[in-house]
Amino acid sequence: MYKIALNFEDGVTRFVHTLPGETVADAAYRSGLNIPMDCRDGACGTCKCKSESGQFEMTDYIEDALSDDEVRAGMVLTCCMRLESDCAISVPASSEVCVRSKQEDIHGQIFALNRLSDSTLSFSVAGDQVKAMHFLPGQYVNVHVPGTDQKRAYSFSSLVQASNGSASFLIRIVPNGLMSTFMTESAKIGDEIKLSGPFGSFYLRDIKRPILMLAGGTGLAPFLAMLESIKATGTSHPVHLIYGVTYDSDLVEMEKLEAFASSIDNVTVSACVASEKSAWPQKGYVTNHIDASHLNNGDVDIYLCGPPPMVEAVSHFMKENNIVPANFYYEKFAASSH
Repeated sequence: MYKIALNFEDGVTRFVHTLPGETVADAAYRSGLNIPMDCRDGACGTCKCKSESGQFEMTDYIEDALSDDEVRAGMVLTCCMRLESDCAISVPASSEVCVRSKQEDIHGQIFALNRLSDSTLSFSVAGDQVKAMHFLPGQYVNVHVPGTDQKRAYSFSSLVQASNGSASFLIRIVPNGLMSTFMTESAKIGDEIKLSGPFGSFYLRDIKRPILMLAGGTGLAPFLAMLESIKATGTSHPVHLIYGVTYDSDLVEMEKLEAFASSIDNVTVSACVASEKSAWPQKGYVTNHIDASHLNNGDVDIYLCGPPPMVEAVSHFMKENNIVPANFYYEKFAASSH
């Protein structure tokens, strides 16, 4: 048996012990702590933490979940991490979020369904159980595909609305995708739908310094929820969002973003399109539009959500330009191909 010190970002440290051959994630769960995770088999990267000390073995994970650069930087996947000595790891979440609670299915009904573009749609789920949900802006749930045993992970694109108890999501439309096909061909207002969660350590922390938000495609969703939260509380620090897509037709929710920028002091937004054929004024990738003022000489919290190539590109950009922010929170996702 080895001892693990789990150091949470709110300054709390918890100690747990592993059984022979047990992973760190399983040991924590057995001890009443739920390190954020989704897959448990080295595929999603949700349980990523930072190793501070100790020896361990870590195998059977894919590079999309943990890159070679991240391994060299001391990052670990706790679902694949088996100890060979006492260890200490930093968990990128608060201890409160990681206290294990019983996960129950949440039942609701489709409240709204809107095709935003050829590539994106939004839907809302409402009901008494949805209205009672507690989640942090930026977290996600698993949405069960009706009529199947499959589920898909989607970040909340809104807070729960007090007026009707609904919460919203963005979906990238994938040809022949299970959820895409259901939502575009079968779904109707009032249909029953089931959620599980919430999950994830990608969420808006207390704002203590300027924030730079970088969104790619439907990675915009968690930032919409974050901006809604900031609108409710206000902030004295500048917050800038750069939203990047591939084609003009992929730009969605621009009116909502502009409304946030005009109604919240210290919040600004911009969007860019990567296609050379774009008619949008700002072209290129999000990294082409990061200004020195957004980085505040490194005293900045960067939040990034997008597909794996975007996350890797931003990480390399930061490394090449010696950008070391106070905090770097990110979540990468890949649309299911079925």
